[in-house]
Amino acid sequence: MGKITGFMEFRRLSEHSLPVAERLKNYQEFIPRLSDQQTSVQGSRCMDCGIPFCTTGCPVNNIIPDWNDLVYRGNWKQALDVLHSTNNFPEFTGRICPAPCEAACTLTINDDAVGIKSIEHAIIDKGWEEGWVTPQPAQTKSGKRIAVVGSGPAGLACAQQLARVGHDVVVFEKNDRIGGLLRYGIPDFKLEKSHIDRRIEQMRAEGVEFRVEQHIGVQVSAQKLKDEFDAVVLTGGAEQPRDLPVPGRELQGVHFAMEFLPQQNRVVAGDVVPDQIKATGKHVVVIGGGDTGSDCVGTSNRQGAASVTQFEVMPRPPEQENKPLIWPYWPMKLRTSSSHDEGCHRDWAVATKELTGNNGKVEKLHAVRVEWKDGKMQEVPGSEIEMKADLVLLAMGFVSPVPQILEAFGVEKDGRGNAKAVTDGAGYYQTSVDKVFAAGDMRRGQSLVVWAIREGRQAARAVDEYLMGSSSLPL
Repeated sequence: MGKITGFMEFRRLSEHSLPVAERLKNYQEFIPRLSDQQTSVQGSRCMDCGIPFCTTGCPVNNIIPDWNDLVYRGNWKQALDVLHSTNNFPEFTGRICPAPCEAACTLTINDDAVGIKSIEHAIIDKGWEEGWVTPQPAQTKSGKRIAVVGSGPAGLACAQQLARVGHDVVVFEKNDRIGGLLRYGIPDFKLEKSHIDRRIEQMRAEGVEFRVEQHIGVQVSAQKLKDEFDAVVLTGGAEQPRDLPVPGRELQGVHFAMEFLPQQNRVVAGDVVPDQIKATGKHVVVIGGGDTGSDCVGTSNRQGAASVTQFEVMPRPPEQENKPLIWPYWPMKLRTSSSHDEGCHRDWAVATKELTGNNGKVEKLHAVRVEWKDGKMQEVPGSEIEMKADLVLLAMGFVSPVPQILEAFGVEKDGRGNAKAVTDGAGYYQTSVDKVFAAGDMRRGQSLVVWAIREGRQAARAVDEYLMGSSSLPL
């Protein structure tokens, strides 16, 4: 695949980012795609490794060596077709996926991995530029009607697959715009919403109907959906956040990340948000070291925070993973995001003990350093920390879907509060309720956009088989 000696001749070229001072002025994306020539050279680095672990490292099983080779040889349209054969929305994953495929690349054993994510980004962006991404409406209709609840990546992937084999699909979204957590959970500087909008237009042309401000179990009864549709697929996000049960949690200025982030997305979209939670001029503390916390950091800096600090309760990861021990699996190592580069003090092994303030508003955060022994967290004596905190953002992950929707359908839950449904064997993706399916975060819990797309695609095949007895959709 690629050029036989390409991995020895060429170094990995990462995508260029605009300077920090420039990108902090707005909420636009700041990582342009590689040029055609640069992408071709990067594609040439793909080794003829025999067993492409990158494909198994990728949750949607992208056929990565094939489109690397096609880009190297200048066959861009064919590369796009191969990319779309496994991934409905590569413009999403090419921007916000952490690229577990690159961690599994054979070349990464003793060198820099092939720049798979940047190549994917370039292929799909060129596809849109050239007008190659067009609607694919079904030639015949099945007469079956399917409701998809939730319009995030799992719901959109499921709906598009089902529409393309002739089913009438209606997507229900509780918010005022389509996109789920893609729309209101990810900042625009990481994913501009125009990418969602043009996919929605493509899907409308393929026959998908979208209904917004339709909160199932609140504005629309679950029974109504079961009565009116031949199948229902639950694809909502894991939106139940993990809370911080410490004294002072009730003070003003302490918010979940998903109270803070969506408001700025709405403002960028042109909405007026009364009493918007803003970091302007404030000392911001973000609790939680993952991607959501990083998004809070980037947004706070753009709003003009006086300072931004991010705490993580787990120990600081190593700078480099132990490749012989870990490869080809996802490594635990220190990851620094573009938002961290924009200005942030980071600290690890810190546990918040209390929040204090005056007149009902938070002013200080009190914490202590911790260490982990025998899998248990212990406080380090004499390590107390006190710092200014005008805005505290809780970004400690999500524990489950909001339970009301599962309860509205009477769906059995697993031990973590997700919809209980298996992904293989008979009745895969089916819940305990007849003709009700579940996929994405609704079934597996908080996860990556690429896992959501995978499960949405697989659930679409499961529904198609359930309704028609067999399916031509890929598994």
